[in-house]
Amino acid sequence: MVRGGPIRGWRGYGVLAAVPLLLVTACGGGGGGDGDAAKKRPGASPAATGRENPDATGEPVIDADPARLPTTRKAALDLIDQVIADPESFGPGVVARTPYESGPDSWPVLDDDCVWQQGDPGRGILATLTRSFEVPAAKGKGPLRLAAIVTVHRTDDGARWEMAESIEESMRCPTQQLRQGEFIGGLGAGALGRGEANQINSEDSLMESGEYRSTELGGPHPYFWEQDQILRFTFAVTAKGAKGWTDTEIDDLGVQAQSTMLIRLHEAVGKKKG
Repeated sequence: MVRGGPIRGWRGYGVLAAVPLLLVTACGGGGGGDGDAAKKRPGASPAATGRENPDATGEPVIDADPARLPTTRKAALDLIDQVIADPESFGPGVVARTPYESGPDSWPVLDDDCVWQQGDPGRGILATLTRSFEVPAAKGKGPLRLAAIVTVHRTDDGARWEMAESIEESMRCPTQQLRQGEFIGGLGAGALGRGEANQINSEDSLMESGEYRSTELGGPHPYFWEQDQILRFTFAVTAKGAKGWTDTEIDDLGVQAQSTMLIRLHEAVGKKKG
């Protein structure tokens, strides 16, 4: 656990274990898009998370079929298309924003001044994709901006390195500029490996919450981010709040989308039954 101790995050460190039981039995940021602060460049040892063996329970999170794990860019893009959230993954009222997709050659990097910039994904990443969504303003509520991100690394260790650097960036930059006129601050972050506090759905799970401000939407409004890692895959959901939105309402949308991507990953790479 890192600075700030346990935080509420998307799922209160246990909600997903109860939401899609299939997950248990089926094994059962700067100049980028709205997912800028969810995509991190690998560059730190997995030991930085304090869990060199994230699968501490002794059983794999996904009983993967090696033949279904992508090893080429095309296969990685095909898998991302199967897994990444769409508007329906969040629930009613969520629509695609324009532009809807950014990637697979777009990789936000947090610079020394805590400003997100665009960088090269690097050779260790097969493919990555961000989709942007919105709940349009209505009935006293401002527009809620959402994003989903899926990244496929060449190796499991590459995905773990990404998670490690995510924690380091949260500690290094408690205030960050997403792009011109958009900021997040007061960030608190937490990490749970599999088996910690009933977290059983991923090998590593990171949560971050804070306040979002923008010249367009004012603030402060709630800001949330969750990223999970299984095998060579990372997937994340972010939300930048607006007037009239409660933490609980935003949580509900995030839980549903993250749960959907977890289930889809099981279906995409798990061993087929029968």
